Amino acid sequence: MPGTDATTRERLLTVAERLLLESGYDAVSVRAINSAAGMNPAAVHYHFGSKDALIAALLEARLAPVWQRRLDEVAARRRDGWVPEVPELVDLVVTPLAELAADPVGHLRLRLLARFVLGRGEAGWTSRWFGLSPWVELLRDARPELSKADAARRWLLAFGLILQFFADGMPGEVPVATLRAFVTAGLAGS
Repeated sequence: MPGTDATTRERLLTVAERLLLESGYDAVSVRAINSAAGMNPAAVHYHFGSKDALIAALLEARLAPVWQRRLDEVAARRRDGWVPEVPELVDLVVTPLAELAADPVGHLRLRLLARFVLGRGEAGWTSRWFGLSPWVELLRDARPELSKADAARRWLLAFGLILQFFADGMPGEVPVATLRAFVTAGLAGS
């Protein structure tokens, strides 16, 4: 039975993503997801608890692999004594988002991620990298004089700006390089 649950969950995620891409978040109901997946009307609630929890699971399932290799490399380098520099941390976040933004499905995922993060919703992430703590640790490695609270505040501002940039589509005259420079200055500033 556990395999069946995993298959059902994945089917619901796949159908939800397709519907969201076609119609947008507000136009897609739990009922529509269940119906399009050929499921019982309560399937989303049974497997995820709510539409928001389904979307959070979708984002984590689809976005965690985007960063996983890079983040595994960072963790290994840290164990070997590497100390990150702020521009490297910014690139770790911005580069995969820029790649996602160039693709319609990736752009949808960014808009959904921005909706959750900027709306301060409770997503119930399970991946360590979807939380703030590892980013705070990395920034404090690069800037040890920062308190945990200061590093967290800087990342919250940085993530908010980065997500708005990619999810809302900043004006074309603002290049990604400008975003990188601005976020780097904000994280590294005194």
